[in-house]
Amino acid sequence: MRSVSPPSKQGIAADLIALLVAVNSGDPRVLTIQDQHALPSGPFELAHRSLQSGLRAWVERQTRLPLGYVEQLYTFADRDRIGAADQRVISISYLGLTREQAGSGRHETNWRSWYGYFPWEDHRLGAPPMEKMLRAGLAAWSDEAAERGSRHDRQRRAAMLFGFDGHVWNEELVLQRYELLYEARLIPEALRGDRPSARTTTATVPGDPMILDHRRILATGIARLRAKIKYRPVVFELMPDTFTLLQLQRCVEALAGKLVHKPNFRRLIEQQELVEDTGETSQETGGRPAKLFRFRRAVLAERAIAGTKLPISGS
Repeated sequence: MRSVSPPSKQGIAADLIALLVAVNSGDPRVLTIQDQHALPSGPFELAHRSLQSGLRAWVERQTRLPLGYVEQLYTFADRDRIGAADQRVISISYLGLTREQAGSGRHETNWRSWYGYFPWEDHRLGAPPMEKMLRAGLAAWSDEAAERGSRHDRQRRAAMLFGFDGHVWNEELVLQRYELLYEARLIPEALRGDRPSARTTTATVPGDPMILDHRRILATGIARLRAKIKYRPVVFELMPDTFTLLQLQRCVEALAGKLVHKPNFRRLIEQQELVEDTGETSQETGGRPAKLFRFRRAVLAERAIAGTKLPISGS
């Protein structure tokens, strides 16, 4: 007779978390609740037909905002990142692209620049102001390693991820940079639950923390979107119906955290036939009227296999 293991006393819950992104006036923004410390979320319930329907239900209930483009982002189940010893939480995250509008649900909502949580990720004006603090904190963490090889490995990882000492800064490595700062105990999330005597490196770099693992999820979403805008026309989900080419360029730069080469950008937009001229102009540019364009929806079918390409490179 086959023995049956007793049921586990440990609780297991599935949390559905929505990372909703919009771009407003060249600023990439995320929808937050709980005084801008959390992303909209809620538990997966038996009444939910599917994970995505459950997510849509929670977002609508909490914010009254409809969800447009949505894709599953990542599933986290790390025991040591939630802080509850008696419960295992599986975080199932989704990325949604939308246009910024005020929410009116049961929670007070705020749109917040994602650079408020990741100020070191904005390189549009060159190296971020906190680079000296980052270097100092990571250098102190490297020096804490007992063995020379470990110290060298830490120094190498910090230089490669943050673009120090001649290394090229790769905008897609958002999550790896966040995880390194977590490992180095330079962000508040890494210090939760610590006794003061247990801490070694205690200085934290600028950037607002979030509850649980929500900032880690945000890092994952930023990385996904920065990679995806290079080969899929998802950026147009964030644009108004009509726009100038400069507005499109500023949107791409806001997401990537770095400038693009203007002539190359416009040449590639034209070669890929991503937009079409509306025959109208905008008077909001402050100078000469600028042509207004719209996304050419036929691209979605034409590029389904081949994909698209946007030039995300240095200025």
